[in-house]
Amino acid sequence: MTSIASLRKSYERAELSEEASHGDPLAQFEQWLKEAIASEIPEPNAMTVATVASNLRPSTRIVLIKGYDAHGITWFTNYSSRKGGELAGNPFAALQFHWVELERVVRIEGVVEKVSDAESDAYFHSRPLDSRIGAWASPQSQIISGRSVLVGNAAKFGAKFLLQPPRPPHWGGYRLKPDTWEFWQGRKSRLHDRLRYTQAPDATWVRERLAP
Repeated sequence: MTSIASLRKSYERAELSEEASHGDPLAQFEQWLKEAIASEIPEPNAMTVATVASNLRPSTRIVLIKGYDAHGITWFTNYSSRKGGELAGNPFAALQFHWVELERVVRIEGVVEKVSDAESDAYFHSRPLDSRIGAWASPQSQIISGRSVLVGNAAKFGAKFLLQPPRPPHWGGYRLKPDTWEFWQGRKSRLHDRLRYTQAPDATWVRERLAP
């Protein structure tokens, strides 16, 4: 049996220098995301969302990024879920992308707010019909007696709404407005490259190198 402690990997694919990186972290993120998509790695749009509850216990889950711009990073979910409840009590959160094949990680921290109803409506109605019904069928994060509950709910709401389910009031988008970004590029001998961008009071970005 292989010992977990003996597992090793040498990171040698690329480097991340101050000279070659963008001064704007959003531009750097866009470059890396496009490279991840072009590389055809599995689910390059998957990201971890970390939130903290009122009892100070953190929790994480994987969601899919659905948009990004100067205003922040956007995803959509059930507002009544565990993460929704935690964000309602503490709007600060962290995101992480891990592109294993490219030996890259992006960490993003900031404050989260709901997107507008219009933006949530537009995205909801772009989803496949089964996904729109699923948003009604699943009482996300709640205890259920079995999968039959989901199947029954899907049948009920499918019959009720047919081809035109409206967006549930408990479902919509969140946007994290970053105040800190970190880009990690694996390097040989564990001397990894880490560039952190923090937002100054004048809204400009300060780029610093961190020890790995």
